[in-house]
Amino acid sequence: MKNPLSNDHPEDIDAVLVEKSLLGEKEALNKLIVRHQPFIYNVAWKYTNNQEEAKDLTQEVLIKVITKLSSFEGKSSFKTWVYRIVVNQFLQTKRRPMEDRWESFDAFAGELNSIPSPELLPEEEIEQELRTRTARTRCMSGMLMCLTREQRLIYLLGDVFNIDHNIGAEIFEISKENYRVKLSRTRKEFHSFMNQQCGLVNKVNPCRCSKKAKAMEAAGKMKTDEKLFDPKYTSTIATYAEKVADEVADVFDKKYIEFFQDHPTKEDFDADIVVNEIIKASNLHRYFG
Repeated sequence: MKNPLSNDHPEDIDAVLVEKSLLGEKEALNKLIVRHQPFIYNVAWKYTNNQEEAKDLTQEVLIKVITKLSSFEGKSSFKTWVYRIVVNQFLQTKRRPMEDRWESFDAFAGELNSIPSPELLPEEEIEQELRTRTARTRCMSGMLMCLTREQRLIYLLGDVFNIDHNIGAEIFEISKENYRVKLSRTRKEFHSFMNQQCGLVNKVNPCRCSKKAKAMEAAGKMKTDEKLFDPKYTSTIATYAEKVADEVADVFDKKYIEFFQDHPTKEDFDADIVVNEIIKASNLHRYFG
């Protein structure tokens, strides 16, 4: 998966593919979708905290991109245009179950703290390393759901995927200054909760992923054969995040961000069924009216 919002993503390739797609070349349209589809899906996955819902949301976005392609006038880069659609679709889509599960960080903390924290022998810590990473990812994904939709998207794109702030401001159609303020406020609120609750960032906190993992598995809330860190999903967000953003969080904030950049990514998510039906249609031009 390549990050289409990275600085080394050649924009001229998108422009050529758009031009050919509008002339009815199905292969060009397919290549255009392939370039952006995995990244959209993985942002959707972190946004919804559900793989199936992320697949549905990705399809909705891609269909909108295809059917609105003729309206792209080239006044901004294609990637900015696409991700404006992504943001608008994500913000306007129906509420997802996970979004209504917790009303606040306090509610999330209450549920998390209700999970037992059994003591572990040293050998048990080693044995269940993958389960611990899975529990950590699930917990941190739950934290994301406590943010508002706008906060969640700004944090995911701005900090987790570490996109250039100029691009971020363009996508959200706000000034760069406003984008920075929104990102900074979200970061402070989010990281403050983690500092008070999470044992990863503050050793004084009693919450430990390995202990929660053991209790969750014993209660049947986490199946060992459904680990998020299955070997075929070993790629992480950090692989696709920008190495250097134009403005980065300080060292203290980076500690938190790196935990999220360790989240898994996927490319084989079967999100192409509806899109392929459109691309393979004999009268492809009707979608560009």
